[in-house]
Amino acid sequence: MKQHPDVSVIGGGIIGLTCAYLLAKEGFAVEVLDRGELGQEASWAGAGIIPPGNSSHAATPLDRLRAIGSEQFPTLSNELRELTGIDNGYLRCGGIEFLDAGDREALNLWANEGIVFERLTLSTLRDCEPSIGDAPAEAFLLPDCAQVRNPRHLKALIAACKRLGVRLSPHTPVTDFRADEVGRVLIAAGAWSQVLLARSGGIPVQPVRGQIVLLRTPTPLISRVLMFGKHYLVPRSDGRLLVGSTEEPEAQFEKANTPRAVAELTAFATRLVPALSSAEWERCWSGIRPGTTDGLPLIGPVPGMDNIYVATGHFRAGVQLSIGTAQVITELFTGRSTCVPLTAFAVNRKPAHVVKAAFRS
Repeated sequence: MKQHPDVSVIGGGIIGLTCAYLLAKEGFAVEVLDRGELGQEASWAGAGIIPPGNSSHAATPLDRLRAIGSEQFPTLSNELRELTGIDNGYLRCGGIEFLDAGDREALNLWANEGIVFERLTLSTLRDCEPSIGDAPAEAFLLPDCAQVRNPRHLKALIAACKRLGVRLSPHTPVTDFRADEVGRVLIAAGAWSQVLLARSGGIPVQPVRGQIVLLRTPTPLISRVLMFGKHYLVPRSDGRLLVGSTEEPEAQFEKANTPRAVAELTAFATRLVPALSSAEWERCWSGIRPGTTDGLPLIGPVPGMDNIYVATGHFRAGVQLSIGTAQVITELFTGRSTCVPLTAFAVNRKPAHVVKAAFRS
């Protein structure tokens, strides 16, 4: 790499690393700087759910970003495996979403986007997943739902970036910078992004803690991702099961687990799958997600700072939005038309209401 990179990415999570990878493929000299180890914050802590999508019919810019990720994750996963030898655990396992009356508008979004789904009766639900107990709401099968193993995917991204010559600098905190002394800077530091832009007025990103519990059974009890509101169960092929997640803005940047949250998640799991009451409790962890008022990420230039850009505020959806976000940033930096209108994700937009997406994430 030349002495001064074309792009400095601040933040080595899934958004920053995916952007760095795609930019390096385009021939940019890229460096990634992170205050700690690469990929060890919210990206590592997530469950890796990848909802289905059809980018040609997605109703909103956010849904289009999600659909791009759904469509391209298999290709990216194969590409990373061929380049690095690392299998990120991508699996089209299918999913079941439980929707109560207040969330039924999602069905119209799915239908209009061309997403395959099927309403399940209690009988067909038990045929799909015999271990399920009482259904918390009406169930819908999503055969194209997928998952990825976050730690493995991050490991593959890091290795791929190295192979492409990206300069990786973990344990390199950036507290300030002068815009006239650097090339392009992409701030992708998650919930910590606001600190880096405090001098310029800041950006509307808030930390929201999420907690996850990991259970283990001798053999898998379910094969599909199960989702209800903010909670989910994600089965792994080795009998491990992720149970998530909480949303705790009041915790700020305190990364810790609480007895109350662990009990809440465990109770949800055992109500949905009663046999989990005898599962081995393996561990729990938490992550600090970057939330925004209207539920949309911030992607694009920072007003008044010509060479400073952001890609943050992805809240619970960093994995599923990572490829679409990186594609948009790469298109922006290469002067091509962007696949989604960036006005929807502008830093200085005026949020009117929370955007209803096809999937909660």
